[in-house]
Amino acid sequence: MTTTQHAPDVSVIIPCYNEEKNLEHGVLDEVHRYLSHQPTGWEVLIVNDASTDRSRELIADFIEGKSRYQLIDIPHGGKPAAVWAGIQAARGDVILFTDMDQSTPISEWDKLRPWYDQGYDVVIGSRGHTREGSSIVRKLGSVVFLTLRQLVLLEEIRDTQCGFKSCRRDVALEIFPQLAVIRADDQPTGWKVSAYDVEFLHLCEKAGYRIREVNVTWRNRDLSDTKAPEGALTRYLRESIEMGKEILRVKINDLKGYYDL
Repeated sequence: MTTTQHAPDVSVIIPCYNEEKNLEHGVLDEVHRYLSHQPTGWEVLIVNDASTDRSRELIADFIEGKSRYQLIDIPHGGKPAAVWAGIQAARGDVILFTDMDQSTPISEWDKLRPWYDQGYDVVIGSRGHTREGSSIVRKLGSVVFLTLRQLVLLEEIRDTQCGFKSCRRDVALEIFPQLAVIRADDQPTGWKVSAYDVEFLHLCEKAGYRIREVNVTWRNRDLSDTKAPEGALTRYLRESIEMGKEILRVKINDLKGYYDL
């Protein structure tokens, strides 16, 4: 007699690139404790973006014997590529993206989930004003980024860069292939984040999907020091410049009618 495997209600996607220290700190234990007490079905897809440290080994050891977990290996492509790989493998009605460091703990899903019952298609976390654990440079930079970005795109959304986001699976499958970073053939080095979140939310808005922003708990807990060879400040400045360029590119494409196609 065969049994039918029901699709989970939520697919949790966790991208991974050189997260050894965060994994040793027990972040996946936190994820598992929370999900194990959920009354609805779930699955966890951990996408290893060709990590060069012990991340893959630690993940494989953790998920051994856990049928609801899946480890996906991809050629190095950066965070957007890792998220896209998870989307394509996901079976849940709703997809939740969360960062490995759990700066926003997965328990904050309790705040996002109810909005789907009210007809929303995309529900995202917002870190608010405090950004606990961030340096003064990052806090000031976030204010500048927010001000400039809202002048150009998504004026009603405060925080586009929080790593705690969710959407219906059919929305992700429709929108993600349209992202420039997914279509591009260039091979990134290191941990490329980009402002793909901005383009994703902009395209969701243009497509008429209902977006809800929800305040979530956030405290910088990232222990990884191997995502990029440069120091934390240099990495932040480089990423900020890259994101600024990405936002301008999205706006120019929009003005040219590129997304109307």
